[in-house]
Amino acid sequence: MEFFRFKRDIPFMRHALVFNAISFLTFAAAVFFLITRPLHLSIEFTGGLLIETQYAQSADLIKVRQAVDALKLGEVQVQNYGTSRDVLIRMPINGKLKQAEVVSQVFGALCRAEGGQVSSQSLDKGPSEVCQAGSVQPVMLQRSEFVGPQVGEELAKDGALALLVTVIGIMVYLAFRFEWKFAVAAIIANLHDVIIILGFFAFFQWEFSLSVLAAVLAVLGYSVNESVVIFDRIRETFRKFRKLSTSEVIDHAITSTMSRTVITHGSTEMMVLAMLIFGGPTLHYFALALTIGILFGIYSSVFVAAAIAMWLGVKRDDLLKTSKKDVDPNDPHSGAVV
Repeated sequence: MEFFRFKRDIPFMRHALVFNAISFLTFAAAVFFLITRPLHLSIEFTGGLLIETQYAQSADLIKVRQAVDALKLGEVQVQNYGTSRDVLIRMPINGKLKQAEVVSQVFGALCRAEGGQVSSQSLDKGPSEVCQAGSVQPVMLQRSEFVGPQVGEELAKDGALALLVTVIGIMVYLAFRFEWKFAVAAIIANLHDVIIILGFFAFFQWEFSLSVLAAVLAVLGYSVNESVVIFDRIRETFRKFRKLSTSEVIDHAITSTMSRTVITHGSTEMMVLAMLIFGGPTLHYFALALTIGILFGIYSSVFVAAAIAMWLGVKRDDLLKTSKKDVDPNDPHSGAVV
């Protein structure tokens, strides 16, 4: 399926040096920001306080977030879990207040936001606070739990390990699928995308959570898919046009995939932008990471991966194998592709 087709190949590789210089400067800036302004890690990595509440009716997450934000206890995450009545609140550790004091302040703010008042009652486990609005309990405190930094450190190590395994798997796949020069080019391009995403989060101090890490891993797979499509078209072009130079082959391969790129990435970006605009705070940074990654993934597949493969000296012999029975000894250019 094609929306359009170019009659002449676009000379992408003619400008590859300029675009790769821009990529290098952007990459260097991202690394600089990561060194000078470390990532603003969420409490999933740094440790913090978890508070689970249950509402009598479906919870209004916007009202919940506003009530907790008014306490100015730091950056807070609010989301549903289980049902629409169950709300999970995550917040950073406050060194000035004890856990019980923080929980009491948060629960009191939630109760007042629902028009209720906090009162104490005696239970077998000891005194507990309840929210009363007449004969109804509009919100109930289910549990509170402290998540220590040791858990966060383990999550960080697991996330880094997942990223490393993904990179190695991609490189091995491309080395078998195509040729080692393409594998090196694709990994450099994919790491280029990942570092730039992290650079954005470091520079603007956006919160880096597990959902953002999932988005980064998704971008790795998404970007390598685009690279594989271009590399596969390069191999086909080498088969069809024997007199074209390597740069001309790459230009033709990229040009012939432009319609597919617009359709695939355009439809994906529309979905991601919908999450970014309408998904609320819970999906905001996840969608933002995907948006940055998709845009730079298109750029890196064309101007980074393909250009690096060209500069590494990829040629027809690297991609095509010749069967002896199909070789014409009088034709130096003959050979069948196996």
